[in-house]
Amino acid sequence: FQYLRGFVSSERLLRFEQILALRTRQLCVAVEDVYHLHNTSAILRSCDSFGIQDVHVLEHRFNDRLDTQIAMGADKWLSVYKHESTKDCIAHLKARGYKIVATVPDDNVQSFHQMKFNHKSVLFFGTEKSGLSDDVLKQSDEFITIPTFGFTKSLNVSVSAAIILQLLTEKLRSTELKWGLRDDEKKTLREEWVKKSIKNVDQITERFLSNSL
Repeated sequence: FQYLRGFVSSERLLRFEQILALRTRQLCVAVEDVYHLHNTSAILRSCDSFGIQDVHVLEHRFNDRLDTQIAMGADKWLSVYKHESTKDCIAHLKARGYKIVATVPDDNVQSFHQMKFNHKSVLFFGTEKSGLSDDVLKQSDEFITIPTFGFTKSLNVSVSAAIILQLLTEKLRSTELKWGLRDDEKKTLREEWVKKSIKNVDQITERFLSNSL
């Protein structure tokens, strides 16, 4: 790793440290069967922009259609997990201590402004056509919505994600929770990001290892 660092500019290495200091796994995102592929990609961009490290993608109905051009490389810096089913995803997250939070267009549930950070939380966003599946709704621990005041009750899912993530990540960082990454998590990501920043990294690594024998 120390050898590979020499292939990355000092400015980029400094930027890695600045970003790692603001990354969180206290809050993560799950995207379930979003129909329009550019919306999933846009949600990834928002996660990267607001410091969310982990994104769980469930596209078992519409297949894997992540649009990397729209994501603009955001997926390169995120930890993206793909699940075969919603049940598997929820079981995976609950086993890791996450509270399941469903985002819904329903004025009868609490505004996202009122969400408390008493547990690690995963925000579920669903397809524009039919919303979240029954599997998510039945197993959710909490429901949140974006209050609206016009004729339109439902926002585009990527717009909803950006609005919710901007406020909640800012709110999270104002708490006394240890919301940042652990040192070992930073180390792992730092090494991944360095490798992803180097063209032909596999050949460079192989040459280094050969010369070390």
